[in-house]
Amino acid sequence: MSDVALPGPVPVSVPDPASAPPVRWGILGAGGIAGSFATAVASSTRAQLVAVGSRDRVRGERFATAHGIPTTHIGYDALVADDHVDVVYVATPHSEHREHALLAIEAGKHVLVEKAFTRNVAEAREVFDAARAAGTFVMEAMWTRHLPHVAALRQVVASGVIGEVVNVSADHGQRFEEDPSHRLFAPGLAGGALLDLGVYPVAFAHDLLGAPSSVTAVGDLTGTGVDGQVSMVLGYEGRAQATLSTTLWSQTPTVGMISGTLGRIEVAGAFYAPSSFRVSLRDGTSWEYARPVAHGLAYEAAEVARCVSEGLTESPRMTWQDTLDVMATLDEVRRQVGVVYPGE
Repeated sequence: MSDVALPGPVPVSVPDPASAPPVRWGILGAGGIAGSFATAVASSTRAQLVAVGSRDRVRGERFATAHGIPTTHIGYDALVADDHVDVVYVATPHSEHREHALLAIEAGKHVLVEKAFTRNVAEAREVFDAARAAGTFVMEAMWTRHLPHVAALRQVVASGVIGEVVNVSADHGQRFEEDPSHRLFAPGLAGGALLDLGVYPVAFAHDLLGAPSSVTAVGDLTGTGVDGQVSMVLGYEGRAQATLSTTLWSQTPTVGMISGTLGRIEVAGAFYAPSSFRVSLRDGTSWEYARPVAHGLAYEAAEVARCVSEGLTESPRMTWQDTLDVMATLDEVRRQVGVVYPGE
């Protein structure tokens, strides 16, 4: 346990990922995020990377060699059937999350599914219904929820020191050249800024304010028909609002702000990754929080390991309802900006 002393009644305690019980991971998909996850698990947890599944033999074998994984499966059926695998990490495009999560659940495996969890809330419900029937653990890989700085800023908010929260703001923009063959611009792969980047600001606001009572969105589409840029205002009971934005066309500051009646918390970019923040109060008091974190993805992997070892089917920190709430908001945003994926 690592304790971080902050002004307020209770110190923040965040478990070291290396303290989580060991589990055996199978990686479904051999892309970039899968590589980052494998590196974090191998370097910062007690878990084992026992297998990777890829539709491309060369890509799968190259991935296995790079990460010291003993078994490469060509295709995903063999991966989920591997008796040495306890948990499957689904790291394929959004369009395939539902199919691959269901494949792993049917094989009796626990599952961690990359964000955004599925294309829409209906698909998310289908996955959770299957997990409920099978008694398997499932969690969305929203790593931000498990990071030390988020635990710390939630403690600051809960202490009441910044007063009533009236606004949460966050942005996530990255610049990509518009390429119809790139997954972010491909409707068939559920591309667009919102599901890949905008899910972070939406999930950040949800973590602090809960599900919104109203959603207002404007956006512009790419030449391929997916969202290239979206701005959102989420309303809540009372007077709280969230102002959020995402874009594929610009590298934005990727900062977060929590504004209250007595002060504010400014989260440095990238707010969704291991970061720091400054608390500034109306009386002139201010302080900073900073804690070095080498491999942030290890925290979500450790959460999975702890939950599985305790026999849980969902994480208390990232519940199934949390995912459904966020997916419902993303669905409404897409409806307002006019993005529909093939097959929906």
